[in-house]
Amino acid sequence: MKSLPSRLFVTAASFTALTACATAQTSEPMTVTGSDGTALTAEALATFDGAWAMTFLPDGRALVTEQAGDLWLLDTDGAKLGKISNVPAVEKRGQGGLGDIIIHPDFAENGTVFLSYVERDPDDDTLSGAAVDRATLSLTPEGGSLSNVTRIWEQSNKVTGNGHYSHRLAVAPDGNLIITSGERQHFSPAQNMQMNLGKIIRVTTDGEPLEDNPFYGNGGIADTVWSLGHRNMLGVTFDADGQLWAHEMGPKGGDELNRIVKGENYGYPIVSNGEHYNGKQFFGNHENHPIYENPALSWTPVISPAGLVIYDGDTFAEWQGDAFIGGLSSQALIRVEFQQTPLDNMGAGGTSSTMETTATEAGRYEWGKRIREVEQGPDGAIYVLEDDPGGRLIKLTPAADS
Repeated sequence: MKSLPSRLFVTAASFTALTACATAQTSEPMTVTGSDGTALTAEALATFDGAWAMTFLPDGRALVTEQAGDLWLLDTDGAKLGKISNVPAVEKRGQGGLGDIIIHPDFAENGTVFLSYVERDPDDDTLSGAAVDRATLSLTPEGGSLSNVTRIWEQSNKVTGNGHYSHRLAVAPDGNLIITSGERQHFSPAQNMQMNLGKIIRVTTDGEPLEDNPFYGNGGIADTVWSLGHRNMLGVTFDADGQLWAHEMGPKGGDELNRIVKGENYGYPIVSNGEHYNGKQFFGNHENHPIYENPALSWTPVISPAGLVIYDGDTFAEWQGDAFIGGLSSQALIRVEFQQTPLDNMGAGGTSSTMETTATEAGRYEWGKRIREVEQGPDGAIYVLEDDPGGRLIKLTPAADS
């Protein structure tokens, strides 16, 4: 595996100013210089209490979830306008709480959104699992409300523990819904086709299985599975060719960025490029067991990836087609470049490809904060959400001297 680029540096003055404005709604823009030498202007727009996900609306406003249960409407300049009411009630416990929020491709006409969250078992509070609801969002100048809230998917079975829910969402080019479902720190469910844990799920926007899913016809949960053998996937998206990508946190080492192929097994918990936290080794790594799909890129030491977008805007024209990944433990925004070699395969709900895509880390941009979410704005800027209480929404644009 290639060595990672050196970590980004920020001037002392810029770092102090960034830290000082952690509780402020806005601040003077800072300059951040990446490991690739690129200078970015970083502007803090708003602060949140444990922000988790963000999505833009057609009119340029945005929605942001907080893990404790609030859903915010933001103005086009990133300022908070107000909260959305009638959001499913959640309890923030461990990695659980309110999760992802995305909009239907026809949101302007139907107002439909999809949101994920963690719920407790009503009969046993030690058991929990992620769920996905479809709802209608009605907006006001000060916020809005959800109505017609309908359950369309849930993790099965609910299990003990409060981690590795994943529950990131994406709408495929064919209009169907992609859901990442973590293995909940229980290992073996990732290989058990009677459970939807440790899988990438593909269903209609009503939550129904699709006949062209790779295991359709086996009945039940298997009908909804697109790929298996995953750990904890906190980022999922499609590239311009319709190819599905997801990253996942490895154990002690071995974070992965994966090109998701229909019906493939990504090996967890049998193989990993890392090791268990207790030092116990896996059966082997991906390279030595080609029966399992190999990651396009792997990180040791880990970056703890969260949030994923593949850039296609004009503001950073030279970065079109690059992936941006938030890093929690690495406290960095990671840029990944792709290279293509001949192959023939199919992405989930996307188009047929004659090229295999490999990936290389090309830059790190950091200012001492855990990055939870990454999105591309309608203006072509890159927006990131910092993790934890007091985390900020940061807008990144090219610096004038870049």
